[in-house]
Amino acid sequence: MKFSFTTFTVVAAFILLIGCGANTKPHDEPVQDTDVRKVNLVAPTGKAIAAFAEGCFWCSEHIFEAVIGVDSAVSGYAGGKTKNPTYERVNTETTGHAETVLVYYDPSIVSYEELTNVFFTSHDPTTKDRQGPDRGSSYRSILFYSTPQELDIAVKAKERYNKSGMFKNPIVSEIMPLKEFYRAEGYHQDYIEHNPGSPYVIGVSIPRYELFRKTYKGKLKQD
Repeated sequence: MKFSFTTFTVVAAFILLIGCGANTKPHDEPVQDTDVRKVNLVAPTGKAIAAFAEGCFWCSEHIFEAVIGVDSAVSGYAGGKTKNPTYERVNTETTGHAETVLVYYDPSIVSYEELTNVFFTSHDPTTKDRQGPDRGSSYRSILFYSTPQELDIAVKAKERYNKSGMFKNPIVSEIMPLKEFYRAEGYHQDYIEHNPGSPYVIGVSIPRYELFRKTYKGKLKQD
């Protein structure tokens, strides 16, 4: 695990000289604040929601949607202070937001605790303001919580993984209350599915997903 994440980071840096969102916006798609929506953080009946920031949300969305019990994952922004953030503003690293996925799941099938396992095994939580080739506070690692019970689970999960020996360096993931979530622009949603030939997808997203599949101990939809 220690070697795998280190190797992935180094290889990704050499493979790709652009970040998660560089040059990805269609040239004919204008910047519109109305593309980004503040999401109602009330889960549908019988469902639950959770949010995690762990680097590029294209990768995270693809990973969480592979977990049995997860209905969908939405790419967006959370943890910041600016109202109605856009991708361009978040990329200035001045809004306080991190690229985040909002996960809709069935708690009778998968628990919030299990989703924290997905979180810790799908990225390197020891690199501050960085994930692979992406750098900046918008790529920082965050466990969001909505209840005191989730806060307790998040704290214990971080402590458990810190002591597990899985990572060479201390975990720097933040633990924050989920106060607001803004859905990212439409072209970010299901990005890997719609852009399989993207250099970033080929060089970073898919290798990261494959490493997660080898590391994660739970069952995935494609198993």
